[in-house]
Amino acid sequence: MENRPLSLVACLILAAGCFALPALAADLAPSPEQRADWDRRLEEAKAQQQQGAARQKQAKEAYNARKKECFKKFRVTGCQHEAKQDYVQATNEGRRIANEGKAREREVKREELADKDARRLAREPQRQAELQSREAEVRAERAQDDSARAAKLAEKEEKARIGAERRAAAEERLRKKQEKHARKVAEKMEKARLDNPEAGR
Repeated sequence: MENRPLSLVACLILAAGCFALPALAADLAPSPEQRADWDRRLEEAKAQQQQGAARQKQAKEAYNARKKECFKKFRVTGCQHEAKQDYVQATNEGRRIANEGKAREREVKREELADKDARRLAREPQRQAELQSREAEVRAERAQDDSARAAKLAEKEEKARIGAERRAAAEERLRKKQEKHARKVAEKMEKARLDNPEAGR
């Protein structure tokens, strides 16, 4: 009976929690528009990185092809030097494009992390209140358990005391009965001796 109100309270808390979960999930997640913007920008950053990597690869392939072509020309060293300069310039441009893509990706990741931290900080007072509420419930439940345990212990001690009193009363009755019986036996023996003095000789 004592546990019924507590279990009712626990059920109500769980039910309230179930209804609050979608709202909490919405609070912990960015808006669909924000998520779509981040996804779009991440895709663009990835595409930019792939474009930069592709340009570097093309520059290397073009350089290797031009280097071979230079052997067919009169000024081989000058041709190769010019091809090398074009390759370095094209590679640097590809690397710059890829690095811009990486920087844009890092920027989006920083924004996502800052948004997540801000949401967590905004929810912290509510989380602390929930934690304190749960701690209070646990304390109340423990106090109720301790009280029930103390009541059971007191009941056992009372039963043991009553049992000990009953045993003591039964032992006293038995002792008195035995004394009475011993007196009767002694009286009968004394009477028998007095009635028949010859038997004692």
